[in-house]
Amino acid sequence: MQSVLVTGGSGGIGAAVCRRLRTAGYRPIVGYARNRESAETVARQTDGIALALDLSDAAGIDAALTQLTPEAAPLIGVVLAASPPPRLAPLAQIEPEELAEAWQVNVAGPQRLMAGLLRNVFRKSREGTVVGVLSRVTGDADAKAMACVGAYTVAKYGLAGLLKALAADYPWLNVRSVSPGFVETEMLRAFDPRFLEMMRRRAPFQQPDDVAQEILCAFERGPAAAKLSQ
Repeated sequence: MQSVLVTGGSGGIGAAVCRRLRTAGYRPIVGYARNRESAETVARQTDGIALALDLSDAAGIDAALTQLTPEAAPLIGVVLAASPPPRLAPLAQIEPEELAEAWQVNVAGPQRLMAGLLRNVFRKSREGTVVGVLSRVTGDADAKAMACVGAYTVAKYGLAGLLKALAADYPWLNVRSVSPGFVETEMLRAFDPRFLEMMRRRAPFQQPDDVAQEILCAFERGPAAAKLSQ
């Protein structure tokens, strides 16, 4: 059975992705940093594998890579879903540690992980799918970024840049991204409940399974079909 690594696999979106992958016939590898119990629960529910993978720890990433070999798990893709929750503060009040953590988990850690997987797994078959979870709250060409989530915004744009670099340097990879808005997960605890209620009145929030279905489309279509549509 082909496997897909999901970083942040014990979280709301990550767990939903694992369940969708299993239904589609893939074995999810449930990457987790600290919540081992939740990751093992998701792995049991999906016939998957829980894997310690703290993207803020270089040694931990390297240890996980030793277990992600073609012989141990025929890996066909990665979903980069891990991210610390946003901490609300204007740009001038971002603490260096906060920015460093957001950057490490969204950019530096995934770069180290993908570098190892490219060397040891994907380059041999010259095939694979990588999906990064971005965010609509960070804005785009047509919409402003949300205020007071500066570290989160910087880190998500860093992840977008990482995906661009992957696609440019390895054109045989199927590199995709999704950009959900507010999603009903534990991450919403970072916000004032009154603010969330106001936002829900404007538009319903997405459910984790909605995002998971969008992510799964990248795997169901496969690299060849996805590239033809780009």
